[in-house]
Amino acid sequence: MTKINDEKLNKIGITNTIELALIKPKEWEDNNIYPFITGKPQAFEAEVLDIQKSTKITRVKFYLKNIQTIMWGVFFTFKKWHEATFYKGKNLYIRGEVRNNQIIQPKPISKIGEITPVYKTPINQRSFKALVRKYLSIESLNPLPQKIASILYYMHFPRSFEDIDEKKINYALKFAEIFNYLYKLQSKKRVYPATPIKAEPDKFINSLPFKLTNDQIKVINEIKEDIKKPIQARRVIIGDVGSGKTLVMLATAFMAKKSAIMAPTSILANQLFEEANKFLGKFGFKITLVTQKSKYTQEDLENSDLLIGTHALLYQNLPKLNVIMVDEQHRFGTKQRAMLEKLTTDGKTLPHYFQFSATPIPRTQALIMSSFVNVSLIKELPFKKDIETKIITKENFKELLAHIKKEIQNNNQVVIVYPLVEESENFGYQSIEEGKDFWLKYFEGVYITHGKDKNKEEVLVEFREKGNILITTTVIEVGISLPRLTTIVIVGAERLGLATLHQLRGRVGRYGQKGYCFLYTNDKNNKRLQEFAKTLDGFKIAELDLKFRKAGDIIDGKLQSGETFQYFDETKDLEILEEAKKHLALS
Repeated sequence: MTKINDEKLNKIGITNTIELALIKPKEWEDNNIYPFITGKPQAFEAEVLDIQKSTKITRVKFYLKNIQTIMWGVFFTFKKWHEATFYKGKNLYIRGEVRNNQIIQPKPISKIGEITPVYKTPINQRSFKALVRKYLSIESLNPLPQKIASILYYMHFPRSFEDIDEKKINYALKFAEIFNYLYKLQSKKRVYPATPIKAEPDKFINSLPFKLTNDQIKVINEIKEDIKKPIQARRVIIGDVGSGKTLVMLATAFMAKKSAIMAPTSILANQLFEEANKFLGKFGFKITLVTQKSKYTQEDLENSDLLIGTHALLYQNLPKLNVIMVDEQHRFGTKQRAMLEKLTTDGKTLPHYFQFSATPIPRTQALIMSSFVNVSLIKELPFKKDIETKIITKENFKELLAHIKKEIQNNNQVVIVYPLVEESENFGYQSIEEGKDFWLKYFEGVYITHGKDKNKEEVLVEFREKGNILITTTVIEVGISLPRLTTIVIVGAERLGLATLHQLRGRVGRYGQKGYCFLYTNDKNNKRLQEFAKTLDGFKIAELDLKFRKAGDIIDGKLQSGETFQYFDETKDLEILEEAKKHLALS
């Protein structure tokens, strides 16, 4: 593709020839000369015989040479340029629709015998067509496949109506759009020097008291190959809730010999610290916890094999590290991740970089992302999850209470997620403030916390040890491990995205026991919730989420809701994406 440096086109977001080719004409005018057809715009070879003006309309008498007929043209607006164009004795080509034996608002055309595209852009027709003629050729659309380039080129310069095959054009537009997107993503890939590390994870894997899943072993081996190279590895590891990402992190730390893991909360950092001591401590690994409350010295930081911390890591004098891992990477901004990278370099080489996320993404998005960074998916779970998901309304409240009482009697815990902390008008659901009194009155061991609560981490730790019911908001989505949690009730479930619902549901039954998820809603026939209740597979849920809300933008590091593509459909066009990726790899 050719880069376009043109102020008019750049202003409307067109920077290369593929993007210009993607402007599909809204229609095509047929300027061929045909025998007379009524009710359809057509071209005529005409001579102006007479002009009659009145207050409302202007009438121009034409002799239409191609059908040897005299006919009046009717103009409801007749501007100065019309006067300069239509005058007695003028021979020209015109186009217009014939109604009641007169031509309505005819317009002059420069040529006959061709099919002309009509565009809807902020640039006027004449200028835009000139720009298309100037920049577009089949050659300028390289490295698109020749077939796709030809379809798009002849969409703008049709030789006959055979070139305007909607099915072929739509395929070519989808292909070219995703190809252009991938091409841009690929150009953002940067190569930096890094320290190559010879690593063997087998000793660590064989020391574990259980067998890792095939997916875990596959990803550990991918990381092993990454860190062998003298260029910085950048890989995103995406695993479903409970797929065992922590052990992949610890295997990476074992191979790296000197690394850091940054977690979004001190609860998660503490949990990782405990797990690291349990599985790496036996190899003599020195592990330091770096949070606002933990105690450590500069010497600890220098001499550690593994640093585990929150964003408190960003404010330390850190040693050079071989590997950086960021857990729940969507919780950190790009700047924070870059800061950590900068803090742990010697200025000559950068540490290898691995991001971990428990938010499964659709295969389409994984394929798109892989043009920018390497992507690994952990789909297998160490054990089959047994969670029952039920959609409930007010009518089922008695049954819900009976279930909660039974679970508490069995020494299990319950979480109730409210959509809001404080009361809000016209919301349709209780907030924590409105709902808490009921639970406090009828149950013991009730704990309350939410996102704005400064002591939320302490409350969660105390609840884990002593509590029966936790009243909270979605703050529980990522965080503390609650081994006794078997039931989660999500109030106003239809207001949350499917990914969030899946994360919340993933909190229960983490240790193989039977779990329950109750989706409390005023909208019992909600399609999204019904589909969600049918599957526990996070990757299938991500596909559903995409289907219901469409995906967001990856180039700018955002993966939020909202259309990115005009033609390419992430829910239906996986095959086109795979073809485009293949061609991109060859080009």
